[in-house]
Amino acid sequence: MTPAGRRVVAAAEELFYNRGITAVGVDLIAERSGVTKRTLYNQFGSKDHLVAAYLTGRDQRWRTHVRTTVDTSDTPTQAVTAPFEALRTWSETNTRGCAFINALAELPDPSHPAHRIAANQKLWLRNLFKELATAAGCSHPATLATQLLVLHEGALATQPLPLDTLPESTDLARALVQASASPRQGLAVGPCD
Repeated sequence: MTPAGRRVVAAAEELFYNRGITAVGVDLIAERSGVTKRTLYNQFGSKDHLVAAYLTGRDQRWRTHVRTTVDTSDTPTQAVTAPFEALRTWSETNTRGCAFINALAELPDPSHPAHRIAANQKLWLRNLFKELATAAGCSHPATLATQLLVLHEGALATQPLPLDTLPESTDLARALVQASASPRQGLAVGPCD
């Protein structure tokens, strides 16, 4: 991507996240990024592709952040709930909720390229929970993964409210992981490791 293209994506990200995708036009993005509309269209082809570029970049940063948090976990059980810790640190600078949930609400057409990116981000997180639960020896990792995804997304969805649901969601996630300890490890109820 050219320097102008990177400026366009940076301006689009700030505007789309803070004001909403449908509320922001390409004129404002071009103005904020210091490029002409022609340059914007030459780089991205359409607003839809610019929205997809914005979400793709955000998705890559989020996945890297989550993976780093998972990789620094002390135990396999802690790794299962690491995405909750990643959300805590991520939310310190992202206070308007989840960009992907917001995009799914604004772009309900499943054929929209940005809708697909947002939906795939949620599926990736569920699959990550399942992978981590399996590695920790938790029973019923697919069911646990869905439960953890619902808790995680609930904490995200309530973020813009004057509530802090993340600590309780994290505690409940840890309790679910502990309750799903694998019999192979000789535990009926307790930590997975």
